[in-house]
Amino acid sequence: MTEFIRKSDSVSKLMSTKHDNGVVLLEYPLLNATGVVSHCFSTRLGGISKGIYSSMNLSYSRGDNPEAVTSNFRLLADAKGWDINNMVFSDQTHTTNIKKVTIEDAGKGIVRNRDYTDIDGLITNVPGLILSTFYADCVPLYFVDPVNKAIGLSHSGWKGTVGRIGKATIDAMASEYGTVPSNLVCAIGPSICQDCYEVSLDVAEAFMKEFPNNINDIIYEKEPVNGERKFQLNLWKACETVMVDAGVKRENIAVTDICTCCNPELLFSHRASHGKRGNLGAFLCLN
Repeated sequence: MTEFIRKSDSVSKLMSTKHDNGVVLLEYPLLNATGVVSHCFSTRLGGISKGIYSSMNLSYSRGDNPEAVTSNFRLLADAKGWDINNMVFSDQTHTTNIKKVTIEDAGKGIVRNRDYTDIDGLITNVPGLILSTFYADCVPLYFVDPVNKAIGLSHSGWKGTVGRIGKATIDAMASEYGTVPSNLVCAIGPSICQDCYEVSLDVAEAFMKEFPNNINDIIYEKEPVNGERKFQLNLWKACETVMVDAGVKRENIAVTDICTCCNPELLFSHRASHGKRGNLGAFLCLN
């Protein structure tokens, strides 16, 4: 078992597994218990990239050798028994735009060019397609509808969170697949924790406006520095609030206890590395 610095003692929420090829992946028992999906969140361990990208870098856009990145995807896919030709990538620009993924989208972003832009969330009901989104402090959101056999995966930075991309994903699944929010099983994945995530007044005010009834759980104000107000933001609690407000049962949400910034040797963090890093990936597939 890989040892992470955790923000609680609820270790059963998120388990790490080292696969035979050396790849270390994180999984939620709550999602696996649905019996209808395969999923994971990647770590830095088990790839072939070098230097600041070592070793399981999953980004083609940060300066790493593209051949190494593709090899990393193949290693991850092999660990899960997946085919990279079935992966479908997001095109993340901190929107709340959601794309319905069909079999015609298989391979887009990795073996085929994407013909879409500005997509931070993906949904599908096609078995075998692997929804793929990417991270280095932002929040991965997993959605599983075990009744209608549909899934969603969304990238939620602070802009996506205050814009309620979680609700946008649920609404899209309801429209396309008949998803009832109370049937959903969800997870909030590894990302930056409140202790590590300092934000400025403008960001804090956006959350105060959007979450007035939960703001004490989401933000606390620090002592001013040279007269400048600073705040610590809890994206995990904000994303959970979005899901609950949208109708998901709180007991059906697994909230992470692992911070990317607290674990820079094991996970990529934009803040911890001052931008010198690769990307992690979240993946979700209907069986």
